[in-house]
Amino acid sequence: MSILSQLNSPPIYAVCGGIVAFVAVICVIFMVRAWRAGVALGMDKAKMRRVITASVTFSALPSVGILLGVIALSGSLGTPWPWLRLSVVGALHYETQVAQTAAEQVGMSSLSAAEMTPRAFTTIALLMSACIMWGMVLSALFSKRYLGRLGGSSSGRGGAAAGFGDRAMTAMFVGLICAYVGSYVGTLVSGEGLFAFAGDWTPLAVAALSGLAMAGCLYLSEKKGMAWLESFSIAGSMLVGMAGAVLLRLWA
Repeated sequence: MSILSQLNSPPIYAVCGGIVAFVAVICVIFMVRAWRAGVALGMDKAKMRRVITASVTFSALPSVGILLGVIALSGSLGTPWPWLRLSVVGALHYETQVAQTAAEQVGMSSLSAAEMTPRAFTTIALLMSACIMWGMVLSALFSKRYLGRLGGSSSGRGGAAAGFGDRAMTAMFVGLICAYVGSYVGTLVSGEGLFAFAGDWTPLAVAALSGLAMAGCLYLSEKKGMAWLESFSIAGSMLVGMAGAVLLRLWA
């Protein structure tokens, strides 16, 4: 039995599907309790239904990005595990990055089914789980104190805490972008020279194309009053980048 057959076996589906179903049930319970609380407060039921409909509508397209992540990872990690990770606690940029990094550390040249072994999958799955759990742990321990600071005046400690959080998130994403783009530049010049284009320039071109798509979405949402487009910017940029990668491979 191949490694992908094992990763897509019924027991793995049962374990991962059971966890996803448990989380889905919790979501339904909270939704019912929220509806009952709204009715108890005297909210208009028609408006509450419109809110639910709008939430479902605006959640559909952004979830396409999550689906694309599941599809991208299922070729090497099977379907149940990426489905569990991206349905419950994972984030698309986190899961793909950690999976690729872990694969390199266990000696794989790339995250592919051809090089996957049970030991490699165990290491990758462990790192994907352990590295992200600290957000939940730290939130449980320190979020109440942090939110108390955010509740202060904008000129006091609350404003300083919020400002630090915004700057930290910005710095983190800039660092991630620099790391990715740096690796793409390294791939490009890994051949005989930059101007000879001996290396693979496709990742760098796809990154630039995705960045332009994201910039276009932000421009339309902020400057042209199309605020609804912001919810779809990530998924749309991913689709543009993936389509560009296919076209570049066909024409290259």
